[in-house]
Amino acid sequence: MTETAPISSARREELLDRAYRYVTEHGLSAMSLRPLATEIGSSPRVLLFLFGSKDGLVRALLTRARTEEMAYVQRVRLEQGVDLARIGLETWRWLTAEEHRGLLTLWTESYARSLIEPDGPWAGFAASTVDDWLALLADTQPPRERDTPDGEARRTLVLAILRGALLDLLATGDVARTTRAVTAALESI
Repeated sequence: MTETAPISSARREELLDRAYRYVTEHGLSAMSLRPLATEIGSSPRVLLFLFGSKDGLVRALLTRARTEEMAYVQRVRLEQGVDLARIGLETWRWLTAEEHRGLLTLWTESYARSLIEPDGPWAGFAASTVDDWLALLADTQPPRERDTPDGEARRTLVLAILRGALLDLLATGDVARTTRAVTAALESI
């Protein structure tokens, strides 16, 4: 079966939404098509037809996760204006919301798999995620700062603070402590 999925359809989008909810609760590492299909009201054959392969489905799920994260940052940027530290803090508030825990665990799992299994559906996920976030954060900087080495360093630092604290949060569940740390770090930038 080909890796290329057919043109988008309402059924494909519906099943992608259901599969996305499933993997944010159960993760990707042990995902098998048969149990997934049963849980979301489909069949393995239909999923293979709509997504081309299991890898195609995984790529569609990863794209969906990235799209959701990026849409939030864009909304905050439009609402809050151009301020790197403020965008970092607003992003942190979103990251710490309990309803996003499944998405963040999925992101972390995918990021790690991209590093240790550089081929397959995770190929390039970690690097693309860094590029996406740095581009979005660059848009929050004033033009005079954006294209300088210092501007690049500041947005890289914000991303590192968020990513490091996120890993700590997912490991411990300690929102208060990690929020204090993120706030202190971002306010010092």
